[in-house]
Amino acid sequence: MSECATMTAMQLERPGAALRAVQLPLFPPGASQVLVRVHACAVCRTDLHIVDGDLSQGSYPIVPGHEIVGTVVARGAQVEHLHEGQRVGIPWLGFTCGGCRFCLGGQENLCESARFTGYHLPGGYAQYVVADARYSFALPARYSDVEAAPLLCAGLIGYRALRMAGEARRLGIFGFGAAAHIVTQVARHQGREVFAFTRPGDEAAQRFARELGAAWAGDSTQAPPQPLEAAIIFAPVGALVPAALAMVDKGGSVICAGIHMSEIPTFPYELLWGERVVRSVANLTRRDAEEFLALAPQVPVRTETEALPLHAANQALERLRRGEVRGALVLTP
Repeated sequence: MSECATMTAMQLERPGAALRAVQLPLFPPGASQVLVRVHACAVCRTDLHIVDGDLSQGSYPIVPGHEIVGTVVARGAQVEHLHEGQRVGIPWLGFTCGGCRFCLGGQENLCESARFTGYHLPGGYAQYVVADARYSFALPARYSDVEAAPLLCAGLIGYRALRMAGEARRLGIFGFGAAAHIVTQVARHQGREVFAFTRPGDEAAQRFARELGAAWAGDSTQAPPQPLEAAIIFAPVGALVPAALAMVDKGGSVICAGIHMSEIPTFPYELLWGERVVRSVANLTRRDAEEFLALAPQVPVRTETEALPLHAANQALERLRRGEVRGALVLTP
């Protein structure tokens, strides 16, 4: 690799700014890393939270993007399980220390020193990315690069949230975006009933939910035809927590699956009483990735995607902000 090699990337200089096309140095991978040529990177709501400054602990300037599909073009001396020419996916969790109590206790998603792709570490809104080989995963062959990209966060976080719902058979999903459209398919594959809740008046999203097998779809102000046994909230709206609690039967769970949420309003204790549980989902683990990427082609999960060129990153984020996306938008360098 030439020492003066560069790549094109869409870079965020500071929260609140528009992304800017820049030329950045192309560095070789470290001993435990891989250099990946990016073929596709899905646009996630977390990217929007980073750009808008809702998440304030990142490194700037930064190249966003953490639903990355690409090909390994170089590997470090210590990397043995991946080879040059192999297609891999790179998710949000990009580094863990391996030695803290969370890492040692099977909760690496809560690592004290965790670093995240497209937030602390360079992301996939670029032609190339260097990634920790431990957090680079082989992908099912049945998916194209664009189809596979949303699996790396929308799919993984949705799958982890679904696991948190336990054996619940009547599942409510609040916010019908990229993650919801994937987890609905997995839930239906598992024999669960899905009740989809959208923004008021979003009939297109409700139709989409029914197309994917939802037993019922309405807006978040409506009550489902039956009490829910669990609810997953993908929308970053704190007011949905007491709303979901009111719809969940005794012993049920409300799982907050987003990385950011507006303030949760106060609510009467009777909504929580009856051994209802409110919990959050944070990040992902390698186990989540391995299990979900093996399961997705068995369902089979079908991702609804729209490909856009890399230079359209700002437009993609604005469409996501306005709720004008069916499934997931995917940038293709």
